[in-house]
Amino acid sequence: MEIIQSYFSKRQESTSLAFFRLAFGLLMTISIIRFAVKGWIQLLYIEPTFHFSFFGFEWVKPLEEYTYILFIICGISAFFVAVGYKYYISIITFFLSFTYIELMDKTTYLNHYYFVSILSFLMIFLPANASYSLDSYLKNQSYRYTPKWCVDSIKLLLFIVYFYAGLAKINTDWLLEAQPLKIWLTTGSYDLPFIGNNIMQKEWFHYFMSWGGMFYDLLIPFILLYSRTRIYGFLLVVFFHIFTVILFPIGMFPYIMIVSSLIFFSSSTHKKLLNIILKPFKNTLNNLKEVNRVIIKREKLAISVVILFFIIQFVFPFRYAFYPGELFWNEQGYRFSWRVMLMEKRGYTTFKIVNNENGKSFYVMNDEFLTEFQERQMSFQPDFILEYAHFLGDHYKNEGYNDIGVYADSYVALNGRMSKRFIDPNIDLLKEKRGFSNKKWILPLNEKINKL
Repeated sequence: MEIIQSYFSKRQESTSLAFFRLAFGLLMTISIIRFAVKGWIQLLYIEPTFHFSFFGFEWVKPLEEYTYILFIICGISAFFVAVGYKYYISIITFFLSFTYIELMDKTTYLNHYYFVSILSFLMIFLPANASYSLDSYLKNQSYRYTPKWCVDSIKLLLFIVYFYAGLAKINTDWLLEAQPLKIWLTTGSYDLPFIGNNIMQKEWFHYFMSWGGMFYDLLIPFILLYSRTRIYGFLLVVFFHIFTVILFPIGMFPYIMIVSSLIFFSSSTHKKLLNIILKPFKNTLNNLKEVNRVIIKREKLAISVVILFFIIQFVFPFRYAFYPGELFWNEQGYRFSWRVMLMEKRGYTTFKIVNNENGKSFYVMNDEFLTEFQERQMSFQPDFILEYAHFLGDHYKNEGYNDIGVYADSYVALNGRMSKRFIDPNIDLLKEKRGFSNKKWILPLNEKINKL
């Protein structure tokens, strides 16, 4: 207990939190603007007539044309976080609005959306506006120190993301078959100078990328933690993620990880960067009254919440162990576990509506209800298939079909394997409930992908 109390009493320069707040807020502001400029608000949230929901959050839906206002609120709050204006209100607003956006349609789920949500939740309990902020300017008071555990909590979250992503890559498909990288690299960017038509097509390169990616994820947090190797680790982070951007269109995730990894540097480094970025405001910042003592409101409560937060983060990714069958096939416990780019699944799923009174049946044209992107995602994800089946049941019951059943004819190919039947075609999916229980109507892969 003395060691624990001693740790939580340690302080460090507030510049680290200030720099991270500024970098994170600006990056999120750019992300929201980018999302709107590309027309994705209209394409992904307003045009579709049906939206896939996360279980328990079915009430979270796009707000029709008001969805634009939600994005505006999210973008403004992200900018206010960056400049440190009304910080606690701004970070809470950003967390709620961004998470609402993430939950509106499960089709758009990405690991880095989840990362941004939980990181912004964590930042609610960190005094990131202690210095270099509009809050400190308006109060004419800048705090020199903040609790050390605040910066360490961000480092720990990044450690979990990287290390768990590395653990997830320790499986036979990734290491012994170089899948799915073998598929993506051989069908990727042929127009890349030199490597497009040459190196990317070589089998040794597929294995090099697979094994290199695994070792990178496992080792990079340790390299960044050690001061003597930190600069080399950061250069490796930049190279790895920029190379990833060139090969794969995975949005803002590489930039988020590059910027976030800067938190591992010293407070003096962050101070130098802040002085460069905020040079026009140098005189104003220097004239602020500097206070050594940092006061966090309800610090014990904040520490308790953060500890519980990390217990969940450590345990939650392993929930798949409670489900039988192959994780990559049934995906039960797959999301929210830092399993990044581990699968290439392609599916073809059609639905048959059967009139139980007379035995007559007809097949559904999925494009009548789903966008091309939604149909592609639905075709190989079992929870999508079940939710869509229930939607179809409700739709046709409203059309006057009373006693009906909904059956799926589904075939899926996983990581280069031959396509095989995915859903039991004899199961009426209307009788199956959504939830966290084992989905027995998923046919087994009958193949073991050994992994940690």
